[in-house]
Amino acid sequence: MKSFKKVSLIIAAALTSTMLVSPAANANAGTVTLTVAGTAATGGTAVTTPVSLPVPADNSVDAADALKIAVTGVDTGTVVTAVAVNATLVPALAATGAAVTASSGSSTLSIATGTGTSADFYVYTKSTAVGSVSITRAGTTTVYYVQGTAGALNSITLTAPASAAAGTSQVLKVSGFDVFGNAKGGATINTLVSSSGVALATALTTDTAVATLGTKEQTVTVPATGSITVVAYATVATAVTGLAAPVGSVSATIVVRDIAAELAAKNAELATANSALAVANAALAAEKAGRAADKAASDSATVTAKVASDLATATAAAKYKAEYNALATKWNKKFPKLKVALKK
Repeated sequence: MKSFKKVSLIIAAALTSTMLVSPAANANAGTVTLTVAGTAATGGTAVTTPVSLPVPADNSVDAADALKIAVTGVDTGTVVTAVAVNATLVPALAATGAAVTASSGSSTLSIATGTGTSADFYVYTKSTAVGSVSITRAGTTTVYYVQGTAGALNSITLTAPASAAAGTSQVLKVSGFDVFGNAKGGATINTLVSSSGVALATALTTDTAVATLGTKEQTVTVPATGSITVVAYATVATAVTGLAAPVGSVSATIVVRDIAAELAAKNAELATANSALAVANAALAAEKAGRAADKAASDSATVTAKVASDLATATAAAKYKAEYNALATKWNKKFPKLKVALKK
């Protein structure tokens, strides 16, 4: 009986829990509408088909630059949150007396509907890489994708070698960027290559292929002497307050290298080094020979001294033995019964 009561209590608790959480589970996630400047946005629901947005190159985030995300039909009091990656969120667009610039906004945004049932906010991007926005409301999360299109050409760069051998072919590379540093394909960049009193102008169009986007290469032949002066120039956007200043002209100089003269100089340096090495080797050999001679002389003196010492010792021993034997002989003759042995 007690077990039955316990089971009944557990079932009742489970049913109560289900009743408490069921309203949240059934909360209305509402409807999400995507528009750009009042027109339904194209794409946005897959990373491969992002909504295309122009970057705010005029430093003002307007209707044409932003994706409006409108959430409607949610339950009263719902909090709508958004998190952007490689994009920026703002609660409103630029208006008279209320500027929204390319530095406005953040990567996260929360909007409480209060007594209402809808929430609006906007997404813009300064990058041509794909960005995403995750929207969460009533326990439901949806992800949308955006991608910026590069603005007008704002700056150019020129890459060239500092020096090159006469007669060789060298590659110059120009690159174009919008005001936010995005590579700008299809832009016209001119080059003026001057050498030996001759100047050649060339109009280049930057590549649109992904691998080389915004760049273009040009090959030049290095003259026999002197240098090459390269000037790259283009028509760029008008300066906008608060954004990077336009750069419409850059230059570089390629100095012609005299390889034969450089080789001769290196050979002369090598010859000098070899001569110094020979002198050093000769001095080392002489020092070694001197040390060997000193050692030989020292060894000879040591041997001579030892021989003399040994001879003196032997002579003294022979003299002592002779004197002893003479005295012993006399003793033996005088005392025949007390003879002593002679030293051999």
